[in-house]
Amino acid sequence: MDKNICSVTPTLYFACSGGSNVGQIANDACRELTRDGEGKLYCLAAIGGHITSFAESAKTSNVVIAVDGCGVKCALKVLEEANVPVTHHVVLTDWGIEKNKELFPDAVVVQAVKDKIMALSKQQG
Repeated sequence: MDKNICSVTPTLYFACSGGSNVGQIANDACRELTRDGEGKLYCLAAIGGHITSFAESAKTSNVVIAVDGCGVKCALKVLEEANVPVTHHVVLTDWGIEKNKELFPDAVVVQAVKDKIMALSKQQG
């Protein structure tokens, strides 16, 4: 493995993961981006739980993307409370996705969100 790859801090994704379709879409898209090597899904619960080592580690990332399902903006608020700088913030309902109680989102919708988030991760803050 190239030693330089290990020294680069990946894009970190913090997904809402709430109890609705948009929360699950946020989580699924970030999981797939992680699987595809496009960054790393990081633990929002650990940040919210005030586990200092997680917050300090998150602060070293060059790109932090908060992905919220809806306008409540839980992911963003947790990161702000922990003073983790957010490079990009996404609210899926602002992208025209209607919030509902479906917990198993359509793969086509997840892919579209994933593509948009990946494009954001390539932009400078």
